[in-house]
This record gives sequence, C-alpha cells and structure tokens, in this order.
Amino acid sequence: GWGSQGPAQAQNIRDSIEAAGLADKVTVQIGLRKGRESWNEAEACGFTEASGTLGEVFDVVADSDLLLLLISDGAQASLYPRILAALKPGATLGLSHGFLLGVMKNDGVDFREDINVVLVAPKGMGPSVRRLYEQGKEVNGAGINASFAVHQDYTGNATDIALGWSIALGSPFTFRTTLESEYKSDIYGERCIILGAVHGIVESLFRRYEAQGMSAEDAFKNSVETITGPINTIISKRGMKALYEDFDAAGQETFMKAYSASFKPAMDICYEIYEDVACGNEIRSVVNATNRFDRFPMGKIDQARMWQVGEKVRASRVESEIPLNPFTAGVYVATMMATLQTLREKGHQWSEICNESIIEAVDSLNPYMHARGVAFMVDNCSFTARLGSRKWAPRFDYILDQQAYVAVDEGIEVDQELKQQFLDHDVHAALAVCSELRPSVDISVETDDAVGAGKARLEYKSSKANA
Repeated sequence: GWGSQGPAQAQNIRDSIEAAGLADKVTVQIGLRKGRESWNEAEACGFTEASGTLGEVFDVVADSDLLLLLISDGAQASLYPRILAALKPGATLGLSHGFLLGVMKNDGVDFREDINVVLVAPKGMGPSVRRLYEQGKEVNGAGINASFAVHQDYTGNATDIALGWSIALGSPFTFRTTLESEYKSDIYGERCIILGAVHGIVESLFRRYEAQGMSAEDAFKNSVETITGPINTIISKRGMKALYEDFDAAGQETFMKAYSASFKPAMDICYEIYEDVACGNEIRSVVNATNRFDRFPMGKIDQARMWQVGEKVRASRVESEIPLNPFTAGVYVATMMATLQTLREKGHQWSEICNESIIEAVDSLNPYMHARGVAFMVDNCSFTARLGSRKWAPRFDYILDQQAYVAVDEGIEVDQELKQQFLDHDVHAALAVCSELRPSVDISVETDDAVGAGKARLEYKSSKANA
C-alpha cells in the first residue's frame, strides 16, 4: 500500500536495514498496482521492478515472509479473503491498525491458523513517522513511538518479528496492546480529541468569539492558534495540569468554568463514539462510505471562511504573540479528559490512553494544523480517520454550542467536585511517565509541495477519495 503509512514505513525500514548492514539478507518490496500514480511515486522513492523492490500486489503477497498490509481500511475489508489465501504457510501478516480484526469479527471469520498475525501501530500519521525518523538520524535517534500486539503466534517467534519491525520503523519505545484494544482506542481516539473533536471545538469557538466582537483574525488566533501553539506546547512538555496552573487566578476561574460546562457534553459524544466502534457500527460506516466513494467522494474541509482567515493569520504569525486563551484551554482540556476518561472506564491501559488521547494529538497531529490548517492535519491520515473526523466534528461543534456555551452564558458556577477530580486525576502521573518516553525532538513539519515520499501531502490523487 502507498497511502498515509506505506511510504513512510517502507523508507524507514529500508534505511534501517541498510544501516544495520542487512541489505543483502532482507529486501523491502512494495506491492502496488502497475500504472497507478502510486507506482510512479514508489519509483521516485527508489523502489523499482528491476531491482525486485516493486511488484504487483498479489505477487508480493505470495512471496512475502513478513507482509505489512498498509492498504486503505476499505480495501482491506474487500480484499482480505484473497490476501489471506495468498499468504504462504508460516508467513507473518503485519498490521498497523486493528481495523481488519473488527471487519472480520463483523463477518464472523478468523485468521488462518498457519500464519502469524502481529501489529505495530505508530502513534501518528505516516508523514510524522517519516519526518521524526529523518530528524532522528541527526538528533539522538528520535522517532515516533508505537504499540505492538501479537494476535497469533504460529511460528513461535512472532513477538521478535513485531519488535524487530518496530525498531526498524525507528520507534524508540513500543508498548504492548492487543489487536482488539488497538482498533477500539485508535478509531475512537481519532474521532475524539485527536482529529474530530478538535476540529469541532475550533469551529464552534471561532463563531463564538466573532459573535462576542472579536475580529475574524483575533477569533482565529484565540480558537485555532492558541490550541496548536501555546496550549499544545505546554501539554506536550509539562501536561494538562501545568496548563491550568500557568494561568493567574482569573484565568484559572475562566478555564474551570469552560471545563465544567464542556466535560459532560463532550463525554456524552465520546461514549457514543466508543460504543459505536466497539459494537462494529463505526467500522460498518467506514466500509459503507468507501463503497460510495465513486459517487460521493470526500469533500474538502478547509473552504469555510475561518480557514481562509487562517491562511492570512499564519502568513503574519509571530509565535511569541499567539494568545494563551483560558476559555479555549478549558474547553480543549475538558474534551481531552472526556476522551481519556472514557477509555479508562472501558478498561484500557494508561500507556494506550496517554498515547491515543494526548501524545498523538499534541506531538503528531496538531503541529500539522498549526502549519497549514485543518485539512493538512486530517487529510494526511487514513481514509478511516478522515471519514471519522468529517462525521463527528459537527457533533462536537453542535453539543458544545448548544449545551456548554449556553451554560457558561447563563452563569454556570465552577463544579468543585469536577475541578478536584481533574486536579487529582491519575492521568497526570501516567502522562509524566509517558512524556519521558516522547521523541527527543519536536516534529519539524515540512510544507513544501513534494508528494509521495512519505511527506505530508498537499494534493490527493486517489481516484476514489478526492479531498
């Protein structure tokens, strides 16, 4: 596959194998459809048919000892019977997302018994996986963290295979999960604070601030820029509690009023999303949507006036002058806390919660919105993430506008119990430990016009989903 993860993982693994002196023993081969734009992009990255590093999809599937299945989730849903049948006995099927397990559970089928099934899921989109790996070549081995799972160990060494894959990706730290836990937390998280919720938050706040009399430019700065700038930096380096503590007394009061009003409405949507993912409804929704792409491709999401304003704001941005808005911070942190609290109540472990609710948002995704806006963030992710963000962002927008902001305007008092729960929450200690394992450098987002080398895309060439 050659979507969000394919270019990044292929190049990282190839570079790692070469650096380890194993290029004569291990070959990275890309399986694509000849004649497609992706084939040309892979050739531009140095993968060629002549060298045995590029071939037709099912030829590569049949020949692989370790098959990394990085095609779109919709394609996995339709092609998995053929792919599983084509694998040779004893081969390892490698997934970077547990989506396929959810599809197969819906279909009532299992994996073949004579293969290994493992997962390595980088905690960020493909461009982040490649960019941090490239930076890591120069700075202290930086890379993006990942989770791993061994779903089926036919050969007895599936754990070694999964960890070797993660190391080759450049992941400095890899935490254990299960295939089922990963797809539930991942599909859920990208619909919540990682993508969908933050999109809904900033659009609702932009309108609110304009209605209160701010100029369009100031409304954008106090909704989008404050999140992707100072709020993001503080949470990434010191955590959510430190963000609250950095405000003066008046700012803390504003933060907590926004938090008190937003937490329960946000959690209402978070619970709905999680349960739709867990029961298979959200996976069915994705499969159905991809089957409609030929008639109803995904539309653009950055054409509204606020995102045009954002282009002007970014053009004249002075980082040190971006405001730290306490109301925005309260809404954002309340939604982040609702995202992670739902995962905790559903039985997920802290390493997964912190990565899927906080670290992936602030260290991998938000920097892309900071660089070029919401589409640059959302549409460099998988089809599943892009569809989920489009579906659920309006729900967060609506519930915040209709419930949270109305409560604030009606004079809601700070909920002292909710405030204390936030200040004493176990997530702060868990995040402190996880933050020690974060990449040793901040991601440096590239915004040039290059497409197809694992870099963030400015254009989308899929015939089925023209964003």
